[in-house]
Amino acid sequence: MENNTTIDTTQVLPVMEYFYTIQGEGFHQGRAAYFIRLGGCDVGCVWCDVKESWNADVHPKLSIDFLLEEIKKTPARLIVITGGEPLMHHLEALTQTLQQHGFETNIETSGSSPLSGSWDWICLSPKKFKAPLPEVIAAANEIKIIVFNQSDFKWAEKYAALVSPDCKLYLQPEWSKAADITPSIIDYIKANPKWELSLQVHKYINVP
Repeated sequence: MENNTTIDTTQVLPVMEYFYTIQGEGFHQGRAAYFIRLGGCDVGCVWCDVKESWNADVHPKLSIDFLLEEIKKTPARLIVITGGEPLMHHLEALTQTLQQHGFETNIETSGSSPLSGSWDWICLSPKKFKAPLPEVIAAANEIKIIVFNQSDFKWAEKYAALVSPDCKLYLQPEWSKAADITPSIIDYIKANPKWELSLQVHKYINVP
């Protein structure tokens, strides 16, 4: 990233919501984080818990300048861009602006759209409904597989074999089936200790 280039901070993006909370999942679980949830998704997971994010047109278009000022109202240092599918949008200007102001940039993505933006951490959560692109798989720092049924373990191994050797590997129960599937995930991790357990802690402690 070149910090001396001129960045268009008037660029607007469809934003479903933005809020300061605790990261509840994956490698950065437990850290204070400012979330920006972008509208628009063409993946269509049947169990998605934010289906209202799918249609980008129904969400307000907010400028990078506006989002930056909102973030500065908090002590946040970690910014998480999520969706929807955030990579449906060009994210260079947003991430470069955030990094120039000293923020850490993380993204949560299915990897199904071309990679854009400057990232300190990429969490790839591949979905069966639309496959991730090779460029995103190669760049992933963390892979988070949502386990909905027993066949997902074999599917998880397919992507574990494709990511870089230092990529963190997580299995996370789909929320509506967590009570039933979590014991199987625990057994699988005990038998395959390269994997770790990710839980949606924010849902247990009732924060956004």
